[in-house]
Amino acid sequence: MSQLSAPGKHLAGLDHLRAFAITFVFVYHYRIFKHPDWIDTIGGFGWTGVDLFFVLSGFLISSQLFAQISRQEELSFREFFLKRFFRIIPAYLTVLALYFFIPLFREKEALPPLWKFLTFTQNFGLDLKEKGTFSHAWSLCIEEQFYFLLPLILIMLVRWKALRAGPWLIGGLFTAGFAIRLFCWYTFAVPAQHADDYWVIWYKWIYYPTFTRLDGLLTGVAIAAAFAFLPAVKQKITALGNKLLFIGLILLTGAWFLCEEPAAFAPSILGFPLVAIGYGAMVAGAVSESSFLYKRKLAFTTTLATLSYGIYLSHKGVIKLTQMTLGNTGIDPDGTPAFFICILNCVLAAYLLHLIIEKPFMKLRQRILSPKVTAGKGSENPVSSSPAVLQDNS
Repeated sequence: MSQLSAPGKHLAGLDHLRAFAITFVFVYHYRIFKHPDWIDTIGGFGWTGVDLFFVLSGFLISSQLFAQISRQEELSFREFFLKRFFRIIPAYLTVLALYFFIPLFREKEALPPLWKFLTFTQNFGLDLKEKGTFSHAWSLCIEEQFYFLLPLILIMLVRWKALRAGPWLIGGLFTAGFAIRLFCWYTFAVPAQHADDYWVIWYKWIYYPTFTRLDGLLTGVAIAAAFAFLPAVKQKITALGNKLLFIGLILLTGAWFLCEEPAAFAPSILGFPLVAIGYGAMVAGAVSESSFLYKRKLAFTTTLATLSYGIYLSHKGVIKLTQMTLGNTGIDPDGTPAFFICILNCVLAAYLLHLIIEKPFMKLRQRILSPKVTAGKGSENPVSSSPAVLQDNS
């Protein structure tokens, strides 16, 4: 029988997806800097790498909580919060300090107010033109809001013995996304379609807000719920393995054609859910023992997955500094050699961030939560679920 691995087992298939996601996001963001022409050719759809991280987050985080519910353990918001805090916040604050105290690290001129970063509300009302520095933290905001609300909702459903309402809640929120995007489209995007700053309005009201971008997280939660509470459905799904990967590829190919002009009507309303479902199929396939992604472990993707959060946080600033330096060495910042030098520097910076900040705080987390976590209660699969989901060596 093909099934999802037991909690605590390293899932190589998800390493491959995380490595792909951070690579896709990196290439997409590299387009805002000096770059060779071929980057535009392959990087236009790279924005969906963040959506893959959303699906992974929804799946991994809710799987941990659902496993506790299945074992009839009491959900502890404090324990959940501490796990996420020590995984995400130290590295985030480190990079945030670089942005605020070292102006040369900024890929653009103006930063949003500090309080928006500290409260994880930067994604609301984000003006990409005026306050676009460290803009990629918008996805961290959505995930932190998700991490805050999900355990509270589950705690209430358990106490009220209303878990059967869960599927209706997931379906209702997913459906509400269409209605909210339609409202935002006709209220904000349509009146601004002929304005010079239309793209700023579209990002502010369609792309960045939490209320328009829950599709990926909800898809991940739905897969985790099916695996946790519907064993017969789980068995049928995971038996498909490679077929799920192929279905996901077909759906994402359709999304690629649909989203050739992302700010148009159809991709604005239908593009995000289609991308989410496509990546959802890929995630379900990657954790199925019958798939080739599950069976094949690669040191390269494992390493890249481990460093993916640090790369995600710091890559724009590192690219900026690298290209500034290359300009003084005679290496063309527009060229392919510069691109690979930037990759190398971003990986190196992420490794240092992992070594100096992430690992010590993860050890501190283990000491604080032990012996409860090490004994089994609240233990989690050794993968984090930040926007750049990486290996969690807890």
